Amino acid sequence: MAKPVLFAIDDDTEVLRAVDRDLRRKYGEQYRVMRASSGPSALEAVEQLQVRKTPVALFLVDQRMPQMSGVEFLEKAIPLFPGAKRVLLTAYADTDAAIRAINTARIDYYLLKPWDPPEQCLYPVLDDLLGDWQANFRPPFEGIRVVGHRWSPEAFQVRDFLARHQIPYQWLDVEEHAEARELVATAEKSAGDGKAHLPLVFLPDGTWVADPSRGELAEKIGFRTQAEKPFYDLAIVGGGPAGLAAAVYGASEGLRTLMIEGDAPGGQAGTSSRIENYLGFPAGLSGADLTRRAVTQAQRFGVEILTPQEAKGVRLEDPYRIVVLGDGSEVSCHALLIATGVSYRKLDVPGVDQLTGAGVYYGAAMTEAMACRDEDVFIVGGANSAGQASMYFSKYARRVIMLVRGGSLNKGMSQYLINQLGQMPNIEVWYHTNVAAAHGDGHLESIDVHNSESGEVTNHPARSLFILIGAQPHTNWLEGIVERDAQGFILSGPQLLHDGKRPASWKPDRDPFLLETSVPGIFVAGDARHGSVKRVASGVGEGSIAISFIHQYLSNL
Repeated sequence: MAKPVLFAIDDDTEVLRAVDRDLRRKYGEQYRVMRASSGPSALEAVEQLQVRKTPVALFLVDQRMPQMSGVEFLEKAIPLFPGAKRVLLTAYADTDAAIRAINTARIDYYLLKPWDPPEQCLYPVLDDLLGDWQANFRPPFEGIRVVGHRWSPEAFQVRDFLARHQIPYQWLDVEEHAEARELVATAEKSAGDGKAHLPLVFLPDGTWVADPSRGELAEKIGFRTQAEKPFYDLAIVGGGPAGLAAAVYGASEGLRTLMIEGDAPGGQAGTSSRIENYLGFPAGLSGADLTRRAVTQAQRFGVEILTPQEAKGVRLEDPYRIVVLGDGSEVSCHALLIATGVSYRKLDVPGVDQLTGAGVYYGAAMTEAMACRDEDVFIVGGANSAGQASMYFSKYARRVIMLVRGGSLNKGMSQYLINQLGQMPNIEVWYHTNVAAAHGDGHLESIDVHNSESGEVTNHPARSLFILIGAQPHTNWLEGIVERDAQGFILSGPQLLHDGKRPASWKPDRDPFLLETSVPGIFVAGDARHGSVKRVASGVGEGSIAISFIHQYLSNL
């Protein structure tokens, strides 16, 4: 935490220098001493301290100053730092005014000039005031602060991005927090056009950015989006369990490895509130914990991670595979692993698109959990991800209603999770149901639920709807490069052989390796692969064994 500030203001240069000297001599190790020669310049500096969340412990202000008296300054500064102690410097002739200021400006003490010797006339007074301030001081949050409206899709995107990257932040709703409105006013004052477009992201260094894109936010935080080298032995597109496992095994075995992630490491698994059937963790762990451990492990072995950075295409120039990135740059490699995973399928019903990010969310969106306290939460889906989300939201919501298209959870959900759901009194499962429409003006207010057995459509008040259905592979950028099935999942290994024959474009005098695609040197692992098992452990396994086949491919170059 930054040192608390002792702020001295006096228009007399000699007096200001003496105050600064005495304060530094006694309090320099614990406090930062600042000074200003006028009220307006001091007020400007105080406003910046507020934006930067730097605490002010004491104002030591001269009463007789041009432009703005000491009392006038304190009346403007104290609302910014109401807990700061206030000391007025006065001449003997101003004592009556100083005494009156105790009532008007709520000053804590007044000192007569000169105060020599400070050991008798200054330090005992300040020691007492600063001791009182320290006893009541609560250190401010020093990380990133996000200011906006709960129902703003842009604000949700910012919060979700930070949460997915495990960046601590403080959320301030302008409708609920006075501090949020003060920050908006400060930003508008410094903005060129007098407007500050929400959401606002305030950074620890005091700077702020309005309605940032993912790229802008990544740059501000310090993420790497540009590759350090032009060439790598192995490039991995996708940072879910399969991609992270491949990165760890590839780099640990000596391959110069680059991992490219378009959103945040962890993939869908990274958003899971609790994974309880992963080998070696009997108490379970969250997807965020698993991701953090895997990323740290990969970086320890020297994996270079680009995030957020998208792969837009692949160009073949044997023996190189060249990945074209979203910003137009290119990265060359000998072997390429596709581990882009899948995303949740869009719910194509009236009202959903318009309210996405404003009460309608794809995935667990755990950033919204606290806001759902004492509300009814609706979750669409019947697989493990929906079950894990239901368990998580049940800690906050009054009631969690799962809308399941089928008549049972057994087909797509692990038994341990089914058992847990059955033990939660505030979780309800509505079978044979689906969302027919979403309604709301600016944010979700209600949903229509259709029962496929009775044909009945009922309307239910709702402020939060989480959609966790289907699986769409992120492979459109590979169209025309590798063979895919009708749904876009990538074919590999024996799946490429038709009547025992290799693909027509296949050149090597061997069959494709187990996880190799129709292009030699391009491999696939995880959920994007045709026929994959949609589980974290299987993704980790495929990413790991892919490295063995990649080594065999590289040995023949």
